[in-house]
Amino acid sequence: MVNKFDTNPDNNASRTRTLDPAREDTIELDIATLLPGVLSEEDDCIQRLETSLKEQGGVQQVHRIDHADSPHLCLHYDPTVLSSIEIDRIIHKASNKIAKRYHHAEIPIEGMDCSDCAIVLEHGLSRVEGILDVSASYADQSLWLEYDTHLLRFHNIAHHIRRMGYAIPKTGFQRVLFENQSIILSLFAGLFLLLGWLGEEFLNLMEPIVLGAYVISYAFGGIPFARHSFQHLLRERRFDIDQLMLAAAIGAAILGHWSEGALLLFLFSLGHALENRAMARARKAILELARLTPRTAHVLRGGEEEILPIEEIRIKDRVLVPPGARIPVDGIVQAGSSSVNLSSITGEPLPVATDVGDQVFAGSMNGEGALEVEATRLAKESTMAKVVQLVQRAQAQKSASEQFSQKVIRILVPSILVIDLLIILLPPIFGVPFRQSFLMAMTLLVAASPCALALGTPSAILAGVARAAQNSVLIKGGAHLENLGKLQAIAFDKTGTITLGKPQVTDIIPIRPSKEIDVLQWAASIETRSAHPIAQAIVKAAEEREIPLQSPHSIQSETGLGIQAKIGENVIWVGRMNSVEVAKSALAKEILAEAERLERQGKTIVGVTYNQRPIGIIAVADQVRPEVKETITHLKENGLSQMLMLTGDNPQSASTIAQTVGLDNFHAGLLPEDKLNILDAWTSEHQITAMVGDGVNDAPALANATVGIAMGGARTQVALETADVVLMADDLSKLPFAIGLGKATTKIIRQNLYIALGVISGLVLLTLLNLTGIGIAILLHEGSTVVVVFNALRLLRYRYSEASS
Repeated sequence: MVNKFDTNPDNNASRTRTLDPAREDTIELDIATLLPGVLSEEDDCIQRLETSLKEQGGVQQVHRIDHADSPHLCLHYDPTVLSSIEIDRIIHKASNKIAKRYHHAEIPIEGMDCSDCAIVLEHGLSRVEGILDVSASYADQSLWLEYDTHLLRFHNIAHHIRRMGYAIPKTGFQRVLFENQSIILSLFAGLFLLLGWLGEEFLNLMEPIVLGAYVISYAFGGIPFARHSFQHLLRERRFDIDQLMLAAAIGAAILGHWSEGALLLFLFSLGHALENRAMARARKAILELARLTPRTAHVLRGGEEEILPIEEIRIKDRVLVPPGARIPVDGIVQAGSSSVNLSSITGEPLPVATDVGDQVFAGSMNGEGALEVEATRLAKESTMAKVVQLVQRAQAQKSASEQFSQKVIRILVPSILVIDLLIILLPPIFGVPFRQSFLMAMTLLVAASPCALALGTPSAILAGVARAAQNSVLIKGGAHLENLGKLQAIAFDKTGTITLGKPQVTDIIPIRPSKEIDVLQWAASIETRSAHPIAQAIVKAAEEREIPLQSPHSIQSETGLGIQAKIGENVIWVGRMNSVEVAKSALAKEILAEAERLERQGKTIVGVTYNQRPIGIIAVADQVRPEVKETITHLKENGLSQMLMLTGDNPQSASTIAQTVGLDNFHAGLLPEDKLNILDAWTSEHQITAMVGDGVNDAPALANATVGIAMGGARTQVALETADVVLMADDLSKLPFAIGLGKATTKIIRQNLYIALGVISGLVLLTLLNLTGIGIAILLHEGSTVVVVFNALRLLRYRYSEASS
């Protein structure tokens, strides 16, 4: 842990002093400055620092206080015993001593291929002397821990991690190979299964060769999950579905049915591999969020400019942001003016005019002016950092159905194994030949082996996902496809989802004797020199009408207000009007009422003057997607009456758009955490909800909804990776199709479960009554597998018209 304490008395970001009338000095200590590796207010290092300081002679009291920016320690001391220099030395020594001894580490882990792996890691490492706290996340594939360096070093921890069958990431070719290990092993299992089957059925190969192929297939198919399965059993005394699959495969081999066992292991290992790859994509989404914030910043300290990592930026530091750069911190503008694109925070496409006193956010994009920003939050507490944390939290949450399934498996798996063992051991006691009881036990194991149960849902999901892909809908897993069919409510982001996300010219109102073509021609000629989205919309409108543009000169731009230039000897001014305050004196009074009317519709107004004479106004607005209204109508017809629009836009614009598309409810002026809070409350009320969005600001809500749906596969990569469902064609009309497909898939899965459980129950009963042999058990067992697979393949013919039937 790297720790710094600034003893410069002018640095009030880390401490402030006051002299108490009762001969007591107080000093406030910024915990983040003293212990930069500490990420939580509950971290034991804070208590250790308090205790250490209290033990110093002359220190009267140490207590924690809350600040708006970050937590502080308040230290009271007797100035007759300790001088300011001595108290600085004591604080410096105590904080560095703690920082050197107690280290915090966040470690990426490879090999976590199931949710139980996190439990195994936590329980195993918590028993290692010197590890004080440990938390593992399966969703994030990471491990956070605190340890005492007096008792162990990091390489000792890495050794314990390797002993449990996991690894810290490698680099280069080794890392690529490791990341693809499970899929490679699964494919080899399938290859040798195919070789064994062909050799046995068609090529008449010698039995040792066929058996060897099946044995190799067993090895490749079992390796990806057998290791952790045994760890769960031996270390944590936990039974899981992996153990039942292994037992079923071994039972099939003992009975001589190697192909069935090899097929089971191949399909199960392939499912594990695909799940791991999906989780890796979700983790990369978090990294993409983090990359939106620069890793370094230009900071003014002591009158000099330094380039520092953002982790070293303190509250009240002055940060310089050049034009066209991303803003590295949350803060308040102290000097300069610009337009700032907040789309990474609010999702709205139009840059916001920013001046002294305005707030800016880390990760947002600065426009054409230089800014000097005073940091108001530490890097780990910025709005963008919170977005990352919210995504991580949402992805780590387990659904109720997942928790329920785990409980059922913990009861079902050991029950089947215990019953099978009893059948092997008890009958011989009463005179039944051991071979007969063993054969019955193996028959029962085959009968109860959930092949149809294991394939019924995946095959339906596979067919459903394939059908969705044929219609430009990407669905990232079975749970999401099922949940689509159970939706009770849907929330929509506005910009880029309900609307196109691109401003367009909607109205041109000239002032006589000027004409529309005059207003647009002069404005577009000037705006060719601006990269602002509104300027681009005006230029595009002129190009679409094939209006010839002229070259401006003597250009003067005033950020957030407008641009002035000459065309020939004529002076043209084009400016954005916020509440018709800009250039009000220059515009004719009769047009102000029209401008206000357009503003009430949520449109942005641009004024145009020619030689200081007003010639008209141009209204620019984001356009509603043409397919949205029909889509909303289809959703209502299919029973989804609960629909809501969430936006960071102003209430007037939001109200107009909601009414246009047929949505009754909306919330406006929202930041990412606001959307998440509203969605949390809505999910509590409606249980199964979907969030449809496309921007970075939607990532927490997309991750926290039951189903996160992203618009457009070629747009924001973060939302794309975070979402559960992606409408690749950037066409909202695909949403009713996706929901209808989800309903059909849920119905098929239910049918397959009934078939699988019915056959298993029947075979188990017949086996226990000794009314069937292993051959019939295998025949019926495999027959039920074929039935559920063909039933699932019906989804490949699904059409949207079925949704309304």
